[in-house]
Amino acid sequence: MSRIGKQPVIIPAGVTVTVGSDNVVIVKGPKGELKQSVDRDIKVEVKDREVNFSRPTDQIRHRALHGLYRAITANLVKGVTDGYTKKLELVGVGFKASNQGNLLDLSLGYSHNIVFEIPKELKVTTAQEKGQNPTISLEGTDKQLLGQVAAKIRSLRKPEPYKGKGVKYAGEQLRRKAGKAAGK
Repeated sequence: MSRIGKQPVIIPAGVTVTVGSDNVVIVKGPKGELKQSVDRDIKVEVKDREVNFSRPTDQIRHRALHGLYRAITANLVKGVTDGYTKKLELVGVGFKASNQGNLLDLSLGYSHNIVFEIPKELKVTTAQEKGQNPTISLEGTDKQLLGQVAAKIRSLRKPEPYKGKGVKYAGEQLRRKAGKAAGK
């Protein structure tokens, strides 16, 4: 059995989990509502403040999906109760970030500013403190969407290995290179 898949997902107080038609898991909580369709082979049961998943066979495909949907459902439950945040740092001279609503205006050393539209499900804030790198903070309930948007923002100017300039996640460790050797 899958070690992840056989563990039940505990439903905290204030959260309701229902399994709709076509095997769609609907999670409602204080921060909103999220839906996830589950493969028709995986059986989902909600009872006694727990969500249990079971698979029909031990095929590789079923074993993989068993743990996957259990983990996704656990992320949905955590998202509607606590939510998720992701912070990005802009490292480089003249790199700036500002936002108006869900429009993110980035100055990343190109000849023009990049205007990036954040999905309405997420909330974005930018901060620029003296002596610190500009930061972008993303908040939302959907972990998948949050990670995808953060990765897209990072891809606009990935950190380079020599000076570390670019957009990086807060706390990310970069592999640095030595650069050219001194004159012979």
